[in-house]
Amino acid sequence: MSGIVIMLLHGPSQWVRAVLNVAKKDQIRGKTISQMIAHAVTRAVTDTKTITRSLPRRLAGIGSGIAIGAFLTFSVPAQAEEMPKIVAAPTISVDEEQLAPVTTVSHGISLYGDMKYGPDFRNFDYVNPNAPKGGTLVQGSSVSFDTLNPYTLKGTPASGLGLMYDSLMVGSADEPSTHYGLIARSIEYPADRSFAIFHLDPRARFQDGTDITADDVVFSFNILIEKGSPVYRQYYAQVDKVEALDDLTVRFDFKPGNNRELPMIVADLAIMPKHYWEGRDFSKTTFDIPVGSGAYKIQSIEAGRRITYERVKDYWAADLPVNRGSNNYDTIRYDTYRDLDVERQAFFAGEYLVRSEHSSREWSTAYNTPAVQNGKIKKEFLPDNLPNGMQAYVFNTRKPLFSDRRVREALQYAFDFEWLNRAMFYGAYKRNVSYFANSELAATGLPTGEELGILKGFKSQLPPELFTEPPYLPNFDPPNGRREALRHSIKLLQEAGWELRDQQLVNSKTGQPFRFELIIRQPGIEKIALVLKARLRQLGVTLDIRLIDTGQWINRIQAYDFDMTTFWWQQSLSPGNEQQIFWSSAAADQPGTRNFAGIKNPVIDELIGLVIDADNRETLVQRVRALDRVLQWGFYVIPQYYLGGDRMAYWDVFGRPDTVPLKGTSVMTWWIDPEKSRALKKGGY
Repeated sequence: MSGIVIMLLHGPSQWVRAVLNVAKKDQIRGKTISQMIAHAVTRAVTDTKTITRSLPRRLAGIGSGIAIGAFLTFSVPAQAEEMPKIVAAPTISVDEEQLAPVTTVSHGISLYGDMKYGPDFRNFDYVNPNAPKGGTLVQGSSVSFDTLNPYTLKGTPASGLGLMYDSLMVGSADEPSTHYGLIARSIEYPADRSFAIFHLDPRARFQDGTDITADDVVFSFNILIEKGSPVYRQYYAQVDKVEALDDLTVRFDFKPGNNRELPMIVADLAIMPKHYWEGRDFSKTTFDIPVGSGAYKIQSIEAGRRITYERVKDYWAADLPVNRGSNNYDTIRYDTYRDLDVERQAFFAGEYLVRSEHSSREWSTAYNTPAVQNGKIKKEFLPDNLPNGMQAYVFNTRKPLFSDRRVREALQYAFDFEWLNRAMFYGAYKRNVSYFANSELAATGLPTGEELGILKGFKSQLPPELFTEPPYLPNFDPPNGRREALRHSIKLLQEAGWELRDQQLVNSKTGQPFRFELIIRQPGIEKIALVLKARLRQLGVTLDIRLIDTGQWINRIQAYDFDMTTFWWQQSLSPGNEQQIFWSSAAADQPGTRNFAGIKNPVIDELIGLVIDADNRETLVQRVRALDRVLQWGFYVIPQYYLGGDRMAYWDVFGRPDTVPLKGTSVMTWWIDPEKSRALKKGGY
């Protein structure tokens, strides 16, 4: 069979180029594509076979600039010297520029703009590629676990289970939103990102030595959708179809829209072995040690107390660019402490090696031990450049008590940040007003420019003051500040149908007292909550504080079984699909999402869609600011405070890279220094 016919069977890019080459060689100019095909076929026919091919689907795949609904039939007679009869529908002229490849095949993918690292990069800039391997990293945990499956709602999973699973690609820490190949050595996608094809590395293996195939990728996606936490159904809702094209190629098709992030969302999919989970109930809690795909596997467990991971000795991806300089510990262990003070004292005693301190009081007063003073324990504040997100007291607006925005605004009075920061926080914090604090994404001042244009489209559905006043929270420091804030809060409560009777706030119609419960899981924040309780009492509101263990707290907030709790929504530099899980109406009634506040606001739903559909960085920033402003004026939470970095304390047995990346440091890029370890007799050497 002729070369041109072979090209016809192998796809648009090859056969079109063959046609063009023949036309160029024979100096055919100014012809339509069908005329050039006819010329090429005439020259190519050399045998006696009859070939009939319909080409509309092939032609339609050439590119967006071609709209050919043609149907061509080649009827090749027995004698080579006879001319073929060709029937062609009307066509249009095509330039060579229109015949460019319809997909990009790359080692990585970025949400916007160029990638920092090229296809031949050896390692990320923020690691030490020559870091020694060895030693033991021991960390403390407050999680008393009862399952080794982190992907369902049932049970409390052990710390560190993410170490066991690799994803198709991995994000870099020194770019806002860029992924590079791990299990997938390359990704293929069109300009509109309507689908993504991942080409798996043929070397990829599970921890039991079994090949990782496209079927495992399809299985991992489907099992999360069917039996995993409901959050996965929400997160992957825009995935229309996933299929294995062959053993090493998997394709994800996405629903219509302009969500540029979707290829990166599915690239983060944790890959699990189909052969292991078939015959097991994925939805149940388990202490069976699973087979993973990552750099670490479980070495041993003591249920609820301790879990130890060991580095996979023959880990196939150890020397990939995305891993070089990481995963430097031979073993990683998490020890469980149910009391935070006990956990801190265990650190000072050398029971574990590194901790992040969340109490400003303890950071200022407790770290004066001999080990700190003589330099055996290092104490550092490591700033980052990430949005802080929103740490707050969360109103469960599913409860009738908090369904009125005026009530939620009035209760902002209860949090006296300025006094707390002086008296209890040693001046360490900044007030958290924005849901994207510490970043360019935060809405401040009055809306302007593109943000204002977006918000005007929803003007009738938004509070009028959103357009005339900057976001604000009560400040009790100015003269009469407390009195004015109290007066404003009482006025709002009266407008919402509440009144004071005998110094108690009650519903004007039913006489129901205003009383609710705050559930917390950390004894350290109970002192702060007592200040909140005292301020609420000035409004006539009764607050009950209930301290419960971490397992109970997780179960209750996932079932939305609370009046108020505390939570920290963390944000990335490029917000996207996860905003649906945080704030959308669809997530409000779906157990296991992060919409703990129960937000159901059609404007917020539309703004989330606009954020997801943003096609450049500046548009994203403006749309996120609009979303942030509407969230702020909804008063769904009482914002607390943020630090803008990490307070890290660690025994001086580590080596660290010289460079701290955009997204902050990670202990997984550190390593145990053999000499320091031997000197302190800690760290496994």
